[in-house]
Amino acid sequence: MNESKHEKKRIICTTVLVETSPQAMPLGAACIASALKAEPSLADFSVELIDFSREDGEFVSALDSGGEKGAAAMIAEKLAARAPSAVCFSVYVWNHSILDCVASELKRLVPSVVCIAGGPEVTASPRAFRSFDFTVAGPGEVAVPELCAALFSGASSVPLPCDVAIPGVLFRGGENPSSDVPVVRATPCRPEATPSPYLDGTLDPARYGGALWELARGCPFKCSYCYESKGEKKISYFPMERLEKEIELFARKKIAQVFVLDPTYNASKERALRMLRIIEKKAPGMFFYFEARAEFIDRELARAFARIPCCIQFGLQSANPAVLKNVHRTLDKKLFARNISFLNDEGVTFGFDLIYGLPGDTIGGFLNSIDFALSLYPNNLELFCLSVLPGTNLFDDAPGFGMEWDKNPPYHVTRTPTFSESDIAAASRISRATNIFYTQGRAVPWFNSVLRALREKPSAFLSAFADFLDARESGNGGDVQYSSEEIESMQKEFVLARLRSSRLERLCPVASDLISMHGALGRCTADGTESTFATNYHPDDVMSEYGTDLAFFAKNAGKQRCRVRVFSSQNGADWKTV
Repeated sequence: MNESKHEKKRIICTTVLVETSPQAMPLGAACIASALKAEPSLADFSVELIDFSREDGEFVSALDSGGEKGAAAMIAEKLAARAPSAVCFSVYVWNHSILDCVASELKRLVPSVVCIAGGPEVTASPRAFRSFDFTVAGPGEVAVPELCAALFSGASSVPLPCDVAIPGVLFRGGENPSSDVPVVRATPCRPEATPSPYLDGTLDPARYGGALWELARGCPFKCSYCYESKGEKKISYFPMERLEKEIELFARKKIAQVFVLDPTYNASKERALRMLRIIEKKAPGMFFYFEARAEFIDRELARAFARIPCCIQFGLQSANPAVLKNVHRTLDKKLFARNISFLNDEGVTFGFDLIYGLPGDTIGGFLNSIDFALSLYPNNLELFCLSVLPGTNLFDDAPGFGMEWDKNPPYHVTRTPTFSESDIAAASRISRATNIFYTQGRAVPWFNSVLRALREKPSAFLSAFADFLDARESGNGGDVQYSSEEIESMQKEFVLARLRSSRLERLCPVASDLISMHGALGRCTADGTESTFATNYHPDDVMSEYGTDLAFFAKNAGKQRCRVRVFSSQNGADWKTV
């Protein structure tokens, strides 16, 4: 700690990513690195961003040979080799335990290093971490540079323990982990003063094939299962000038996709429309992912979304207003369905999230939520087990609801008075079946047509498919991963068997053709895969509006055996008979 002021010091910002993808890039760690670079008193410091991914070959190898301790040792050795004065760890649910091990091992290798931890997991329980010298509760762009300046700048560094009072910063040696004294969160950095890790070169989106993009911080809602439930109930927007420069950078880098992190992109309609116009002008062809509230969708917004390549995800969570009330959410089902219809009318791609295990919900209620969600033709349906996250209002409320949950990450609920352990297991099976058959299988164009013919609810159909998967995978152990071709084969096998068991054999040929055509078109659109296959009817007839009514089509369309080729064209995926 008693280093000369002339000696070059190095601060490393690091994290472990859950996967190697644009969605998992180290934006949080990069924001801290940018803030450290912008701190005048740390101008002589070298600030580095170093991230590790659970999918990296070296990480996987270390994990296979030595478990999490082996992977942690590998990371600690790499960090120690850089001779850092301090390492700032960005801690999340998926890397909580391994980064705890990394810090312990790093302190053994480099006893003088200062380990600082921040991020959602630390903000939730800053006193629960014992392997780090300091923890930071809340946003770190102000607190971390102030802490490092206090520790390292000036003629002599402040020795541990640090006696400088910085909001949000806790010192391991000077804090009682069981203290009931509330933790004061760190002071947020004003959006206009927050450095951009993209514009200052800290984070290169091209390396990750895409970008996580913050347009704003904060959320006006108070959903009790979310970290934002204890945050500020207001939104702070980044300046438009900064956002325009960032989107221009993304365009120059020619990245393919951008994930917008705002929990409610359309909280301000005026700003949402303005941003969509900028995207349309400056980033044509780039694909964007948004999270939005259906209550705020109208025709004007739907048309604006339709003018850019994008997908919008909506947190439905449950279709039962009484259940949602327990987690401080509301739902007007008629308004929700009407506003989603605007998106369907304009051809906008969208999806829903549902959560099982919510307080007051039942397995029957969860199945009803699936039925409501799939009746609105989402392109994907994501189903999650409820996590009782430390630091959320739900964490405080859960005992009063009689809930039980795993106290280790990812904190999944294990049972409630109305949702038993067997119900949780059943919901998990149905969730996986839905993901495979509907979302991965890109079944939205024909799914409800098949169910209308069968006169069956989506939840009953998907529950039966879960049984089908169980029988198919018996003895294989663990979750089996399927290619899109394998899923299409299973879709056909299951749907045709379902039709035959309902004495609807006459509908099998058109159902088979619908699955073949949409499967081939989906693969061609997704990755350019071209294919040739046989159909029972002419593809132009199958893909017409009459193909959505299986009974009418089977009765009135003439069979015509064809060889169909699906291929990429200037206008996207197309087909012709060969």
